[in-house]
Amino acid sequence: MRCTHRTFTALAAVVLLAATAACGSDSGGSGSSASGGGGLTKVEVGVIPIVDVAPLYLGRREGFFKKQGLELSMTTAQGGAAIVPGVVSGQFQFGFSNSTSLMIARSTGVPIEVVANGVGSTGKDGADFGAVVVKKGSALKSAKDLAGKKVAVNTLKNINDTTVREAVRKDGGDPSTVNFVELAFDQMPAALAKGQVDAAQVVEPALATVKAQGGTVIASNYVDTAPKLTVAMYFASTRYAQEHPDIVKKFQAATAESLKYASSHPDDVREILTTYTKIPQTTLDKIVLPDWPAAPDRASLDTLAQLGQKDGLFKKNPDLDALLP
Repeated sequence: MRCTHRTFTALAAVVLLAATAACGSDSGGSGSSASGGGGLTKVEVGVIPIVDVAPLYLGRREGFFKKQGLELSMTTAQGGAAIVPGVVSGQFQFGFSNSTSLMIARSTGVPIEVVANGVGSTGKDGADFGAVVVKKGSALKSAKDLAGKKVAVNTLKNINDTTVREAVRKDGGDPSTVNFVELAFDQMPAALAKGQVDAAQVVEPALATVKAQGGTVIASNYVDTAPKLTVAMYFASTRYAQEHPDIVKKFQAATAESLKYASSHPDDVREILTTYTKIPQTTLDKIVLPDWPAAPDRASLDTLAQLGQKDGLFKKNPDLDALLP
């Protein structure tokens, strides 16, 4: 188990990397100028192996990025907090990260900016792509029961423990007593089944895996936080965006087309998931797909920022106007 200060340690490294970039290193990375087959510009994107990023995989398959002159490559990480340093250092030209990680980075002076929307909650209680789950037979029945219990999240001091606390708070429980532990999403179903944690905040496809094991949803933490919560977005370093506006515009156009395609082709989303996750074929039809709106929901991000302040995640209030497109 990683220590509870992992997120802040990672972001401290980001600040160092940002300082290095400011002193003359190429934050654009080799992908900003290297050409692939047919004269395509290579771009590397840091992602998480979850349903949220299915539009990018579909966009690559359907040729949306190629049409924009881009050769898209993706590298996976455990969470958004780990992707931010890669974008700032130039390892990735673009990254996918949850909204809170981006706010934390911005509040510490990390020069990043959102370039495209990523994924949003369905807004449906009990039918969202992310939820708090317990194993079959658990005595925990609702969010307030999580008080004093061990709950798994993929990254500590971030969007998932913040939204779980809000769900507990709204249900009348004491959020300060929840004991969060860090696990990768794909490790949560086994940890839950073995009783290593009392509950887990999972997203698809781990959510479908837990349900297949007989587990149940006891809270929709994203829905409890905001009706249409913007959970994650795609971003770039500020320097890269300034030095390569043409590539950013091409990425934005291809991503917009990819989000639209994923929203209208649910069967294709389920099919593409088999190429980058380990979800069994038998559970594909049971996956709850998220929303992929064209633009972030500003009201929901304001709410996340307020909750982050309450949880002490920010050294200073994040400037959302500077962060958002």
